[in-house]
Formats: sequence, structure tokens, C-alpha cells
Amino acid sequence: MEIFVIALTIFVLAVWIGFEVITKVPPILHTPLMSGSNAISGITIIGALISSGAKYTTLTTWLGFIAVVFATINVVGGFLVTHRMLKMFQKNR
Repeated sequence: MEIFVIALTIFVLAVWIGFEVITKVPPILHTPLMSGSNAISGITIIGALISSGAKYTTLTTWLGFIAVVFATINVVGGFLVTHRMLKMFQKNR
């Protein structure tokens, strides 16, 4: 139970700090920030794959799977937004 409380505390602090940091970013910087976060989401996918593949408990397997899904959505969305942003800077033919 003690490990769960520590993990929950770290999770809540990470969510709170992440929310505070993202809300302070000006709207003009959101697209470059999303592009840069793709690398972090790639690392998250690897960690989630390790977590779900280790099969310590059923809970870790499911949480790892959910983390893989959300991180993959974030990476794909980041690449789509980056692609759209780069198209805005191309000259019309």
C-alpha cells in the first residue's frame, strides 16, 4: 500500500506540474512544443512496452497497454500537426 501511495503522489504531482507548464505556453509556441514532445512520447512508448511486456501483474499489463495507446496517439497527432505546419510554409505552385 505504501508503494501505491508514493506512485499516486508522483502521478498527481506530474499531472499538476505538466498542466501548469502547458497552460503558461503562448498559443504561438504550441505547435513547435508538440513537435518536440514527439521524442518524449517515443520514450514513453518504449517504457510502456517494457511495463506491459514484463507481466508483473494484470494491472501493470493493462496500464502499460493504455500508456502505449495514448503515447502512440500523441506521437501520430504530433507528426500530423507538424506536417500541417510545415505545409503552411511551402510556396504555392
